[in-house]
Amino acid sequence: MGNKMLKLHPDDNVLVALQDLRSGETVSLTGITYTLVEDVPAKHKFFMQDMKAGDGITMYGVLVGKAQFDIPAGSRMSTENTKHAAEPFTFRPSTYQWKAPDISKFAGRTFNGYLRSDGRVGTANYWLFIPTVFCENRNLDVIREALHNELGYAVTDKYKSYTHHLVEAYKERGNLADENISFPSALANRESRVFKNIDGIKFLNHQGGCGGTRQDAAILGKLLAAYADHPNVAGITVLSLGCQNLQVQDFQNDLYARNPHFNKPLFIFEQQSSRSEEQLIQDAIRKTFEGLIEANKIERQPAPLSQLSLGVKCGGSDGFSGISANPAVGYTADLLVALGGKVLLAEFPELCGAEQGLIDRTKDEAAAKKFIHLMTAYNKAAHEVGSGFENNPSPGNIKDGLITDAIKSAGAAKKGGTSPVEDVLDYTEPATKTGLNLVCTPGNDVEATTGKAAAGATLILFTTGLGTPTGNPVCPVIKVATNNALAKRMADIIDINTGPVIEGEKTIEQMGEEILEYCIKAASGEVIPKAVLLNQDDFIPWKRGVSL
Repeated sequence: MGNKMLKLHPDDNVLVALQDLRSGETVSLTGITYTLVEDVPAKHKFFMQDMKAGDGITMYGVLVGKAQFDIPAGSRMSTENTKHAAEPFTFRPSTYQWKAPDISKFAGRTFNGYLRSDGRVGTANYWLFIPTVFCENRNLDVIREALHNELGYAVTDKYKSYTHHLVEAYKERGNLADENISFPSALANRESRVFKNIDGIKFLNHQGGCGGTRQDAAILGKLLAAYADHPNVAGITVLSLGCQNLQVQDFQNDLYARNPHFNKPLFIFEQQSSRSEEQLIQDAIRKTFEGLIEANKIERQPAPLSQLSLGVKCGGSDGFSGISANPAVGYTADLLVALGGKVLLAEFPELCGAEQGLIDRTKDEAAAKKFIHLMTAYNKAAHEVGSGFENNPSPGNIKDGLITDAIKSAGAAKKGGTSPVEDVLDYTEPATKTGLNLVCTPGNDVEATTGKAAAGATLILFTTGLGTPTGNPVCPVIKVATNNALAKRMADIIDINTGPVIEGEKTIEQMGEEILEYCIKAASGEVIPKAVLLNQDDFIPWKRGVSL
């Protein structure tokens, strides 16, 4: 590794340690020498100058905190000496000019996707099971086991084999002696699938649809409609109980309001109108099987990169997230925008402190004011229950150098790139404009990815510094590590490693181009992201309560 530290912006008064620094150590950057007065672990920050109580702390060129007491130069930033702070934001006329990246390497490139009748192109071809109420979850589980096992979509159950071995060892010897146990990979065997052009059969188990508030059911209906209408979905089977708040007709109304020309196969079964549970399940399986036969006739065909809709997300973030993975993904985002595609940046609690920059980049005044309203209302709701965006960083974030929400947010916003903001979407609203779109979701990993897919993301780039096993039922999730150690330690879930950026071996631009190349292959089915192989199909609807 070259430099031991990094200054992210000329206006910053803190430096980022790229490797462990020791108390008493003297380090230099651009001819200026600093002496550490305490240990500073890699990913953490230390102060470049003496700080007085109340002084503003700047990182990425923006206010990220306030000094809580006098702090000598060379001290490590911590939750004790630093508290969250961010500048206020407002709408103001802007003349933002974007310099698009060089896209000559990608001009005329295509991916092989699934063309839908409305002109959109999917990166996968899934059949989707939707319950309108949690009462149908068990029936979905029964159907999932039957279809996944018989049609070749089940993940090899190595843990079942492992447990069986332990049972046999206990029966034979009365103890669990240490042994070297070999068992098969936990990845799905794609060669054994009955339907070669069906990438998966997915199930949206959830805890809603009844109880709670009617508003919860109404939002859930819009969310389920968004998934049914998703370009990665070929057909849908709906299971309803009959008496729940979210009625089938409500779901259908939301579906056709979203897409008046919706024409995918849609099979609906209501348990309280069926002769028996057994008959309900048999009918659902048989009708779905017929639908799968037809959906399997759809084949991949070339489509321009402008048909890609890329969600960008970070989770399990560390002090390197805003330095390697997020800006590399941001460069990928800029490339795709320049190519005419869509990029979806969400996680509104993790845009705290980055608002003004995004507002200044928003082309439409109404969209900018919508963003201001959503951010303000969201933070106000959090404060009303005794929380706030400042409480967003998790213990893992803090341990690895993300001391305040503004630090986390300034780095998180990097994954959206630098292009103008074309539109601002509330939860479940579809992205209809090419370019960068802001999507209102929580920062919570699964709630955020659930919301991005609802907005229409056909791929999600998910950056992580600590490791997060999150996926999505209908939108392939690509995991991007911020550092070499994570990529090596959790190779079973990581697809791309941006650690070479930290090591000084690759530039942000080089890494961003590599990420886009991977996205093209993933969109074409040529490579399968680990989250997809492992059936990490996480789905959590946001009830619009306070979730950070």
